[in-house]
Amino acid sequence: MIFNQYYLDCLSHASYLIADERTGRAVVVDPRRDVDEYVAEAEAHGFTVEAVINTHFHADFLAGHLELADRTGAWIGYGRRAETEYPIRKLADGERIELGDVTLQIMETPGHTPESISILVYEQPDDAVPYGVLTGDALFIGDVGRPDLLASVGVTAAELGAMLYDSVHRKLMALPDETLVFPAHGAGSACGKNLSTDRQSTIGRERATNYACAPMDEDAFVDLVTAGQPSAPGYFGYDADLNRRDRDLFDPAAVRALTATDFLRRRAEGAVVLDGRDPLDFAAGHLDASLNVAADGRFAEQAGTVVTPDREILVIAPDGRGAELVTRLARIGFDRVTGHLDDPETLLLAHPELVRHSARLTVHTLRTELAGSRPPLVVDVRGAAERENGAVPGSLHLPLAELLTRHTELPTDRPLVLHCAGGVRSSIAASLLRHLGHRNVYDLIGGYTAWQAAA
Repeated sequence: MIFNQYYLDCLSHASYLIADERTGRAVVVDPRRDVDEYVAEAEAHGFTVEAVINTHFHADFLAGHLELADRTGAWIGYGRRAETEYPIRKLADGERIELGDVTLQIMETPGHTPESISILVYEQPDDAVPYGVLTGDALFIGDVGRPDLLASVGVTAAELGAMLYDSVHRKLMALPDETLVFPAHGAGSACGKNLSTDRQSTIGRERATNYACAPMDEDAFVDLVTAGQPSAPGYFGYDADLNRRDRDLFDPAAVRALTATDFLRRRAEGAVVLDGRDPLDFAAGHLDASLNVAADGRFAEQAGTVVTPDREILVIAPDGRGAELVTRLARIGFDRVTGHLDDPETLLLAHPELVRHSARLTVHTLRTELAGSRPPLVVDVRGAAERENGAVPGSLHLPLAELLTRHTELPTDRPLVLHCAGGVRSSIAASLLRHLGHRNVYDLIGGYTAWQAAA
């Protein structure tokens, strides 16, 4: 058996290629949209990709089933509850897919979404213990999939939570302890609240260490897994829906580098500018009303919290990384990217009338301002779990993922100082507020980490 995991750090996403080396027949599970790596792997080993299986309708990325089927001729598989605009093979509970000796077996594990499945992997068809199980978003390492996302319109979190209890406690926990666990996501994903950085585990380890796999009744489980979940980025519902649809294929050559003249023309016509440079470089000088989402980090996910998919997008790329950032946006289904600018410094020098500088405060200055007669409002854009470990006294909690829809709750008659843990998300948040018309906005250098250190 050939078993490969492909892990995408910026989306905390794992996909898999499983093949029988003797027959050369292969299956790809939960692929991302830029599929060259899977195709190259298959071609290098002489494999034929016969099937592309999604464990569920993903909300945090746009899966590459259509692209991979187009490149390889593979059929597309989902759980039997899935309904799509494109042809699929509906996979029933217990159904087996034989690649040769290597055999896959479908296990229905609804709860994160109604159509969710897990996939048991056997090296030999009559093995008593599976080699592993691909759990999708039903079971993570250290957590389980959240049942409250918008991926399942018309089904309540309580209903999905009850399904998830059955899937985890009665199905997955019934597997042998030695069975390896391979989830679709890891730490950093908003699909859960306590995901590990590990890339694989075992059923026995999860039984012993995963808080949601400990013995408990259904009501306690539902209460536990629905509480304290992080705010989901706004694009999640869009992607969950788009993964059902017969959409355009991703063409990496369709978006090109723009001249400064073309870039400024499209900006003047209403395109939003995503500036992928470091917050320090952005603060030193940037185009008015542009949004700062640093390339080194969770670029696509964070872009999806501050830009809606209907907006035309222009990308400012650091170090000639324009094509990379366009691909990362395509991974979440943001295809309205007109082009990228790979030499922002020349444009900024040529058009000083368009350049703005970010207002930033040190912790020392903020403490002085807070003690004054007209103190600013401190806005904490971290997640709920982060804030539980400490907060600036008197600060308002407004997570970054909610800022686009809730910014009108903020006052306009006093300064706003935004902070996160270290300064990256607060730069995003401050640039968003300025883009939306807020003028007296600052971000805190070093974030809450600096605040704590200076205490």
